[in-house]
Amino acid sequence: MSIRQLIFIAALVSPLAGWAQQSTPAPAALTLAQTLAAARDNSDVALARHALAAARSDILSADHAPAPVLSAKTASIDLQNGIGGGNLLTRKRIDKSIGIDWTWERGNKRALRTLAAQRNADAAQADVNEVQVQQLQAALAAYYDLLAAQQRARETAEMERSAKELARLAQRRVQAGDLSVQDAARTSIEAERARADTQTALLDKENAALALAQVIGRGVGLEASEADWPTLSDPNGPGGDLAAWVEARADVRAATARVQAAQAALDHASALRKADWTVGASYDHFPGTSNRLVELRVSVPLQWGYRYEGEIGRAQAEYTQAQDTLEKTRRLAQLDLQHLQQAAAGTAQRSASFDNGILPRARQVAQSAELAYAKGATSLTDLLDARRTLRATALEALSARLEHAKALGAWQLRTQPQTLSVAP
Repeated sequence: MSIRQLIFIAALVSPLAGWAQQSTPAPAALTLAQTLAAARDNSDVALARHALAAARSDILSADHAPAPVLSAKTASIDLQNGIGGGNLLTRKRIDKSIGIDWTWERGNKRALRTLAAQRNADAAQADVNEVQVQQLQAALAAYYDLLAAQQRARETAEMERSAKELARLAQRRVQAGDLSVQDAARTSIEAERARADTQTALLDKENAALALAQVIGRGVGLEASEADWPTLSDPNGPGGDLAAWVEARADVRAATARVQAAQAALDHASALRKADWTVGASYDHFPGTSNRLVELRVSVPLQWGYRYEGEIGRAQAEYTQAQDTLEKTRRLAQLDLQHLQQAAAGTAQRSASFDNGILPRARQVAQSAELAYAKGATSLTDLLDARRTLRATALEALSARLEHAKALGAWQLRTQPQTLSVAP
């Protein structure tokens, strides 16, 4: 075997094994479970929880009767003849009175008002759950983007090392008169392109880490754990009861609760036609007439010319709007789940085709080209083409793996969050 064959068998075949290996993650790498736990309590979720606290306070505001009114007065003060002598409270001729009035709500207004507030609080709770799901989806996508960026940086770094080695050996062969200067220049160009690809991959990795830090509220310099890549799911796609998952979604539950709140508000508006009575009593003290006088009174508003048509009309319109919103939310939720289901199935098939067929064949072709070039059976052009094909295929396989991980994770967060160690 010639020196040329020994050099290229030792130096050009070894990078293929490096491309197939994956480095061990650092012990301090952030796991997917930790990422999702941080996303459940980020700033956006905190804002939604504040809105929930305000909605729950509305229940306390609604669930109470009108406060009684205490009144005191003095009357029958005779400015012409005077009020007489003696103590102001006991002897002077002044009619003094103290009383209390209370509004009697009729038509079950308090219960209806409280029911509307409770349903709005239920909707706010569902809004919190929906915001959590959205933040979990964003965190999961950012986590896998970082994981893919890390692997892409390693792949390009290994390709750069291999290209540099090829360029170095080419220069040695030029000095030995075994290779043309033009072919050596081509290897140098390939090495520079590989170095540029590595720099781009490192920048993408930094950007992915910053995007993840923004979602989960952590510091910069994050690293994702390689153990969190999902296994390939059934290529036929996940199954299950789509209709049940639609009704279980937080956005659908929020819209349903708002319909119930609007119905209670409509009933409350209709109950306004049943007038509230104001009842009261007073204790009077009028020296010279009597020291113990009692007044009883009832006030009833007369609904002449207006029967709360405006309030009822507005409540009816808001109820119809809530119903339309619920139907729209259900429809969009079903379409979203169908899209997620199809995406999980499609990306699983694409990722499986790369892992089980395309990428192994590309590695085999590159290895054959390396051996053939070492034996002088093929040209440098064919070798570089085989390397470029392997590089492009490896990156496409990584992209397919990333798409599958994000699609499967989004589907699981909407239907089976317990599979990702996320409490429903």
